Parts: sequence; structure tokens; C-alpha cells
Amino acid sequence: MIAFYTGMRKGEINALKWSDIDGNIISVTRSVNQKLKGKGYVFTPPKNPSSVRKLQIPANLRKVLDEHKRLQQISAPGWSEDFFICGGISCLSDTAISNKNIQFAKEAELKPIRIHDFRHTHATLLINEGISIQEIARRLGHADVTVTWKVYTHLYPREEERAVKILDNI
Repeated sequence: MIAFYTGMRKGEINALKWSDIDGNIISVTRSVNQKLKGKGYVFTPPKNPSSVRKLQIPANLRKVLDEHKRLQQISAPGWSEDFFICGGISCLSDTAISNKNIQFAKEAELKPIRIHDFRHTHATLLINEGISIQEIARRLGHADVTVTWKVYTHLYPREEERAVKILDNI
């Protein structure tokens, strides 16, 4: 849900702590890389300076996070705001998250998609609802709006249709 509703990268989500949430704002300040052999989890700043960002989240995600926090507080001894949202004392592994994602898709009788694809879904939904490319780029943490254009330009044929309809009505 975090990937779907925020467009955050997998490493950014895995590195989230409860202290990164203030009301309906998530502060993206770190990422975790789990693919460095022999290094364990390596925490770094996000991909680029523009990836350090604050994201407003919708009420339905806030509700799920509040319930998850409540359950984590009662089940994890020594719970603190420094706990990872996806895990606890330590963050969950990419493999564990991927396996659960596949399991939930199968239970829902859906084709599984990669965790990263929820980020693309987030951007696609916003594009289709007419949100500016600048805001989408900001939410995704892209360093330059041209990156967003290059990745999502194929989704704009609908814009041409809208433009022609406007011109037809003049």
C-alpha cells in the first residue's frame, strides 16, 4: 500500500521508520540496499537529492498505517518510534516482501506484479487523473522532470484525444 499510495522506491519503503511519519506526511530521508554481498543492510540517503522529500498520504493509507502501528506496539517488546514500519527492530528482507506479494496476489487470484510496479501504478493513476508532470516527478523523487517524461510519455495519448476534443468544440 505504501508503494501504491506514495510512489516510493522499494529501498525507501523498507527504510521507513515510524519517526518518519508526522500526521499525514511521510518524510523520505533514507534508503536501504540489501543486494551488496557480505555487507548486510546498507542504509544510504535516497537515490538523489530530490529523492529526499515529504509526501502527503491519503486517509486510507493513514488508517492502515495507524492500525499496523497499533498492532506492532502491542506485539513487539520495547517498541519505539525508531522501529521500521516494514519489520520492527530491523527491516524486512526484499525476499520476504516479494514472497508475501506473490502470496497475496495468488490469494486474490491476480497476476503478481513486482513491488516496483506499484510505483509505476501510482504514477499512471496520477497521470490519468490529470496531475501535473511536475508533481508526479516530485512524488517519485525524480531529479529531473524529463526522467518522468521519458518513463511515462507513452501514457499521454489520452492527452491528445482531450486536446482534439477541446479544439473540436471551438
